[in-house]
Amino acid sequence: MTEKTIKKFGKNKTDSGSTEAQVALFTDRINQLNEHLKQNKKDNSSRRGLMTMVSKRRKLLKYLQKKNIKSYTDLIKNLKIRK
Repeated sequence: MTEKTIKKFGKNKTDSGSTEAQVALFTDRINQLNEHLKQNKKDNSSRRGLMTMVSKRRKLLKYLQKKNIKSYTDLIKNLKIRK
């Protein structure tokens, strides 16, 4: 799953450090945790981890919006993130 995401959003197949790839990886992990929390409603430690990931993703998106607005809008459309 991560390899596909990196290939799709990174600049090359091993580029996991670019902002776009990091946001995409965070989005995948956030979606997985959302599904987990639907079944395990009392798992507060996972909920806390989810909130930190959402915060990190928000900060990366804010950075990307300042640096490259076109890349930001394309990424939001591809990942179907509300902003």
